[in-house]
Amino acid sequence: MSQYIVSARKYRPDSFGTLIGQDNIAQTLKNSILRGQLAHAYLFCGPRGVGKTTTARIFAKMINCSNPSEDMEPCGQCESCLSFAEGRSYCIHELDAASNNGVDDIKALMDQVRIPPQVGKYSVYIIDEVHMLSQAAFNAFLKTLEEPPAHAIFILATTEKHKILPTILSRCQTYDFNRITVDNIVRNLRMVASNEGVTIDDESLHVIAHKADGAMRDALTIFDQTVAFCGTDVKYQDVLRNLNVLDYEYSFSLVDSFLKGDYASTLLVFDEVLVKGFNALHFVAALSSHLRDLIVSKSGGLEALLELPDSLKMKYKEQAARCPLQFLYDALSVTTQCESGYRASVNPRLHIEFALMRLSFLCAKPADSVAVPVHTPVPASQPAPAPKPEPVQPAATTSQPVSAQPVASVPAHQKPAPEQPAEETPAADAQPRERRTRASRGTASLSMKSMMEEKPQETVQAVKEAPAPSEKFLQDKWPELSKQFADKPRLASMLSSSTLKITGDDEFRIVVFRVVNEAQKEWVESKLLHELEGRFRVLVGSMKVYLRVEVIPDDAPHQKVVYMPSDQAKELMAENPEVKGLVKDLGLDIK
Repeated sequence: MSQYIVSARKYRPDSFGTLIGQDNIAQTLKNSILRGQLAHAYLFCGPRGVGKTTTARIFAKMINCSNPSEDMEPCGQCESCLSFAEGRSYCIHELDAASNNGVDDIKALMDQVRIPPQVGKYSVYIIDEVHMLSQAAFNAFLKTLEEPPAHAIFILATTEKHKILPTILSRCQTYDFNRITVDNIVRNLRMVASNEGVTIDDESLHVIAHKADGAMRDALTIFDQTVAFCGTDVKYQDVLRNLNVLDYEYSFSLVDSFLKGDYASTLLVFDEVLVKGFNALHFVAALSSHLRDLIVSKSGGLEALLELPDSLKMKYKEQAARCPLQFLYDALSVTTQCESGYRASVNPRLHIEFALMRLSFLCAKPADSVAVPVHTPVPASQPAPAPKPEPVQPAATTSQPVSAQPVASVPAHQKPAPEQPAEETPAADAQPRERRTRASRGTASLSMKSMMEEKPQETVQAVKEAPAPSEKFLQDKWPELSKQFADKPRLASMLSSSTLKITGDDEFRIVVFRVVNEAQKEWVESKLLHELEGRFRVLVGSMKVYLRVEVIPDDAPHQKVVYMPSDQAKELMAENPEVKGLVKDLGLDIK
């Protein structure tokens, strides 16, 4: 039996024309040879398996070839080419820097550089994995690399360019090798399969090409592995099972379930994927890639971004036509969030299942869903418009209780009043309507349903049409608001010392209170304004009151605020001579 040679070695390129996916680099090197503009040092960098060392060998063979072709390819028949092919060339030297990375290895190389070539014009030194050299070895290599003998050419190859010293980089011509595209890998694999007598379809070749991740050597290795598993007749399902790759059909069926709102089917598909031993995170990543391909398929003129066989492209285009673009965008947002939060999740399976359920509800519209009206927030710089009365449905026809809203007493009767459907202020709109419950608004809050059961319809309508409180009434009620924050002295002091500016008419009132600086204003608007407005509406018994906060102008007189007990005692004595006399008679210490 003849000795078996793996495809990565058997089909290794031996000329510039057979290089795959590096046409610009091949053309640049051929032009430099043709014009006699050879540099003394080259740096080939790029991902694994893209042809860096192969290109270095072809370049070394070409510059010593005696009879190159017109398109600057080695002839393969001269003594230099034959000796290189047989592995006995003394003009081309390869050094593995991963195992020869010390100063002594570099010194031995420097001694060898001085010897001129026996055959050909140049001695070429290919140093692979050059980033593995030690710091001392790099420094020892610097001088020779900058001024080598005329017959010496160095070709350095690495996958980690960032680990090489800048002083080395500045002495080399750098060539960045690209990842090989899926189409180029598929084309080369198809040629190899034809030469080896292997029957394989395009879908299987694309799976192998995607698995190789842009490396031709990896693709040939995976191809040999697949042939060893399947034989000369390769089937698509056998390739998926051998390489442990998720079938495209899983993603197609999941998207169909999302469009139907069938979350149960999506959970069953996910369970099937886990039972087969696939990684859950890879499952989410595959779903994200599928959604991305659907978005690309839906947009005309982007077919070049799909590295898929023609049969799959048609299937993607058909499913993309049934998917709204907004759904695809929202779905991709959900899957990417799921990927980012997967590793931090305590229960990864539940984390993914919840994401699948969210995806199922993006297009689904349950029959019992209730539309919530959206109110436009009132800008802080403009007076709020008068609220429009909304029809109140009887309790008997209401299937669900209306979300609780703060209700206050009417000043004329001092009785609890039902909810008022006034437009919300910007601060109140910052939170969803359903979160504004009785706990955050005060002790007098009642649901609309319970109030309607207790009060007749005429009373509800009368409360809605009641005018806004007067300015004097609002001024009188303001101190009571500060007393509600007795457990927070600084806030109570700020409210009690603030001067009010009240605007508006019988339709609505805007109460503006002032704070000392801009930071305090931002803090009140983001943390307190919602609660203050709710409590004040309860105090005054009207929903037609809005609170705003402003900063005291620099030229406005500031009211002195006394915080320390001793200062408060002195202030009290200054205003009341009787208290001062009492302190003196009793000999009290106010410090």
